[in-house]
Amino acid sequence: MIWNEAKECMSRDEIETLQSKRLVKQVDRVYHNVEYYRKKMQAIGIEPGDIKGIEDLGKLPFTTYEDLNKTYPFGLAAVPKSELVRVHASSGTTGKPKVAAYTRKDIDIWSECVTRCMTMAGITRDDIIQVGYGYGLFTGGLGAHYGAENLGALVIPMSTGNTDKLVNMMIDCEATAIACTPSYLLHVAETLRDRKLLDQVKLKVALCGAEPWTDNMRRQMEEMLNIKAFDIYGLTEICGPGVATDCEYHKGLHIWEDHFLPEIIDPATGNQIDSTECGELVITTLTKEGMPLIRYRTKDLTTIDKTPCECGRTMARIQRFKGRSDDMLIIRGVNVFPSQVESALLTIDGTTPHYMMVVDRKGNDDTLEVQVEVEERFFSDEIKDLEVLSNKIKATLKSAIGLNAKIKLVEPNGLVHSEGKTKHVTDNRKLYE
Repeated sequence: MIWNEAKECMSRDEIETLQSKRLVKQVDRVYHNVEYYRKKMQAIGIEPGDIKGIEDLGKLPFTTYEDLNKTYPFGLAAVPKSELVRVHASSGTTGKPKVAAYTRKDIDIWSECVTRCMTMAGITRDDIIQVGYGYGLFTGGLGAHYGAENLGALVIPMSTGNTDKLVNMMIDCEATAIACTPSYLLHVAETLRDRKLLDQVKLKVALCGAEPWTDNMRRQMEEMLNIKAFDIYGLTEICGPGVATDCEYHKGLHIWEDHFLPEIIDPATGNQIDSTECGELVITTLTKEGMPLIRYRTKDLTTIDKTPCECGRTMARIQRFKGRSDDMLIIRGVNVFPSQVESALLTIDGTTPHYMMVVDRKGNDDTLEVQVEVEERFFSDEIKDLEVLSNKIKATLKSAIGLNAKIKLVEPNGLVHSEGKTKHVTDNRKLYE
């Protein structure tokens, strides 16, 4: 199923022509309406007339989290506050939260993008969808909610915080779809299993996002719940969930290029590189009115495939993220991403998706301990079986990340099972003192 075939199946020439037209218009808007952008462009000698199309994208300055911090909360708004209808913000665990402001048109376009994503996942107006993302300032809850209502589906606005109630409503209302973080969906599946309710669930589809997850994790949740799971991508700063999602072929996340212009850069130099090379994803909002962003550095590392997809859609596909340029750990001179550890652990029978990496420094040497939650059956076996599993995990991780790690096996529910974004790293090193 395709929600908007006229847009989702444009030819590459049509896509790029539309992008060029919208980029020129957007650059003109921010130059004349956003003082901060005007000063940034003037500082490098760029005026709106210098941008003729997407071929000139590299001439424009980047926007970073630091820019959002400096202009907090409304310094990047391109319209008067009287034209804004909503504000969302990131959790703001460090520094000021990243704020996004929306006009009525922005909300409508956001809803359209989420509806496209839901349709791609097979959700229709006949479905009953539970929204298990947080509501409020977090974009997940209301973003998924408005997209589902735009589709015509029946929405159960559950949010997070009471898993038992969510499970009860899932069964009583016969929910057929759910939108939540992948780690929370596994927590829901575990709750259903523990309460012996799996056979009463009517779920068919899950739309998961807000945190990285792997294909192994997808298979695990699909098998536990007998569903199809799809990946949805978004950022508070860009709009929220609905920037991109994957289709039934799971060969990358289709990004809605009529609204978001993607490019790949070398994170070290900032230079544009071929989209098939792994680098940092940069996004320009082509249609956002309230708080448009020019060349926003997402910090997400990926490649982009612009070839047509088997599903019939022609919009580019962001490939599964390799990690983030800002959450990369350097341990004993080796670059390590949590996603590498997660992918390795999920290949080992008996482990769960719950783990914690603890990095420390003893003298001048970095240490890495990986705490891994394992299935109940291993704690009723002999000590030697635990040793065999521990050695297998150690060897698998050594192969995946090139480092020896101390392995600590943890019994089921021994680690925190978050209902939101799950923390997988504790770095105790005093690297910047």
